[in-house]
Amino acid sequence: MRTVDTLSVAADPERVFALAHQVERWPEHLSHYRWVRFLDGDAHEGIVEMAAWRPFGLFQWPTWWVSRMRTDPEALEVHYTHVRGITTGMRVVWQVRPGSRGTEVTLVHEWDGPRWPLIGGPAANWIIGPIFVHGIASRTLAGLGRVAERHNE
Repeated sequence: MRTVDTLSVAADPERVFALAHQVERWPEHLSHYRWVRFLDGDAHEGIVEMAAWRPFGLFQWPTWWVSRMRTDPEALEVHYTHVRGITTGMRVVWQVRPGSRGTEVTLVHEWDGPRWPLIGGPAANWIIGPIFVHGIASRTLAGLGRVAERHNE
């Protein structure tokens, strides 16, 4: 499974990168995040627990995962490897690059899927990736983009 979400943001890359790697502050900016907390380390390198809501009309589906997070300030990238939760083994990278509007952000999720015989791959490719991962990632990008642009005014 591979999902790619991109967004152009009218703010400088350093501002967008700061928002992307200050994950413990995401619930302040993003209503779909239930909590984010470091179990070990900090926003430069550590183990972070995240929980978000995936809305389905009037209903909210709770999601939860734990990741090993590492930031690369020189490359303006944030890397995650999910270490607990249904998405264990998922690799995620936030790439923040200068762009025509100010910043281009690309969020890539890659995963072999859950280790469920016969249905793991289809579940990842048809449900978990497009419905849950993309559903949360696209909201996260849009929300942080709005915050970056608001602070850029």
